[in-house]
Amino acid sequence: MAPRRLLLVGEGNFSFAAALSETLDEDADLTATCLQHPGDLDGDPVAQENLKRLRERGRELRFDVDCTQLAGAFEPRDRKFDRIYFNFPHCGRKAGVAKNRELLAEFFQSCADVLAEEGEVHVALCKGQGGTPADKPRREWHNSWQVVAMAAWGGLILSDVHPFNCETVPGYKCTGYKSQNKSFHVEGALNHIFTRSLPFKSSQPRIFRIKLGDQWFFFAEPEALVGKLNRGFLEATSCHPIRNINEKLIAELGKVFPLKRLKCPFTLLPEGGSTVFPSWIRDILSAAFWISLGDSSNSESLTGGTAQDMEDFIVSFSELSLSKASKDPGRDDKEETPEGIYGLAKVCLIPSLLVHVHSVIQAPDFLPGSLHVLSGPVFKKCHILPFTMPAFHETLFILAFSEILKDTYLQLLLDHLKAILDHLLTHTLLEGSKLSSSVEFVLQPTEKDYVIYVKPHNFGPDDAKGLIIGSVTTLALSTVQCFVCVSMNLDLLAMLVWGISDWRMLWTFDNRFLKNFVPGRMEPFKSYSLYPPCYVHDISFWLDEKKGFDELEFHTVARAVSQDTIIAIQFLSRFQHPKTEQVSLCYRLTYQTCDKALTQQQVASMQSQLRKEIQQRLYVTPR
Repeated sequence: MAPRRLLLVGEGNFSFAAALSETLDEDADLTATCLQHPGDLDGDPVAQENLKRLRERGRELRFDVDCTQLAGAFEPRDRKFDRIYFNFPHCGRKAGVAKNRELLAEFFQSCADVLAEEGEVHVALCKGQGGTPADKPRREWHNSWQVVAMAAWGGLILSDVHPFNCETVPGYKCTGYKSQNKSFHVEGALNHIFTRSLPFKSSQPRIFRIKLGDQWFFFAEPEALVGKLNRGFLEATSCHPIRNINEKLIAELGKVFPLKRLKCPFTLLPEGGSTVFPSWIRDILSAAFWISLGDSSNSESLTGGTAQDMEDFIVSFSELSLSKASKDPGRDDKEETPEGIYGLAKVCLIPSLLVHVHSVIQAPDFLPGSLHVLSGPVFKKCHILPFTMPAFHETLFILAFSEILKDTYLQLLLDHLKAILDHLLTHTLLEGSKLSSSVEFVLQPTEKDYVIYVKPHNFGPDDAKGLIIGSVTTLALSTVQCFVCVSMNLDLLAMLVWGISDWRMLWTFDNRFLKNFVPGRMEPFKSYSLYPPCYVHDISFWLDEKKGFDELEFHTVARAVSQDTIIAIQFLSRFQHPKTEQVSLCYRLTYQTCDKALTQQQVASMQSQLRKEIQQRLYVTPR
């Protein structure tokens, strides 16, 4: 839809306003402003002619308007502009990059006060000034205007960038170079288009509740998972790509095998329940998020808030499994569970749907020869790496067949799964491009299990080593029957199919993300947040030799404190003091967002908070 209200700031001779005005519909509202007094333009015949043209067309003209103080120039009812233009901003004279960065930062902050919710800010810069990869050649970061970082001060993100072409606005002549009546060098200039970002909100964990019998129990979501519980991406009403890819995968396999879709039993697993699982399942549970249930009497203490602040989410749960698991393993099973045991229970969020394999197989309605399908979200602690995620969606396929037909059925399943995945991964390729590597099933040392390996075709060269998007596990629980379990990471698969380079984008609350996915069409994903800047900080601390150090927990705390804005943690060095023999570790943290505006000030605050948190939680002493 064409913009209804346009604001032009920093106009020199008003030639851009006059030229743009000729291209607009009559009902479009254009306001052109400049910093100068009206009398300053009396001696400029070009400016006078342009002002005359604008007045004849009924356009609003304003003088003495400071682009860094836009709210003061307009009444509150007149402040929502659909588009704001600032062509070739400059502080004047021989101002260096630092001064011009400051101008941009203040301008963007000012724009936030007068920009419509879905409005755009257009900033044209000379070749190389922006400091983004779109500049050819690209200046060094410290020598550029760092336009994306400056826009973050106004809560704005770069959503598009394209060449600035004067021919599209005939008659435009940019002036004001070094405060003179000279033109800027516009060859290779770029127009940067910024939009509003979702604001950073407090990472205060929500409170969830579950009902066991007649009593309600509460728990706080883990800080590293804030905003990732109960999102409903796989629900029937969802149009999320996670559901889209899951439905395609299931539908295609359903053409080969009879399907039986199962409802995910529960999201929580009781402490002690892991003892009934084989060792390969217990390894998965070692990285689970463990939480404590509290009854309604102490629910306020979980957040320090009131009951009115609590979110009313019901989490499916097996009351029977909780009561059994809450018993002391050393007690007689005939001994009754004491009243109130639920309030003492410790549970974990399911780290993999593989924990449900035995219950599915042992169910009385299990059908050999049918492909049993279970889909749902899973959660596990992990290191901060580009393609590892603390929350993702998993689909589990379970197939049982005769031991005699094991090789035949297994090969049939793998062949069809490979064909389906290859088709999905080539569906969104740009015309003329080729898949660099097909799906491979890599046999593990056990010689009975496989990992599903894919080499990305649409990510950068740094990511070309390949990704493991799933696993194939065979189980022989009897001499006559064999079971095959195929586990698929739907989030990684969706990233590969649509070319989504950052897993965090799948969890964004920004509605613009889902607009990329039109039902019935599969096209490459186009990000609405381009070239977000990186901020690098180092952190070092002394270890407490009595307490030890859990690096996985360090990553988990960093993820929580930074609200998932840390994209990499690199171990730099280990130092041992020659006299005290105390050990110090040093890490490098890289902050970057994929869907929000992030400022250096916010990062510094997070880094400061991280130092406090690791001292309290990990028993280390920051240096």
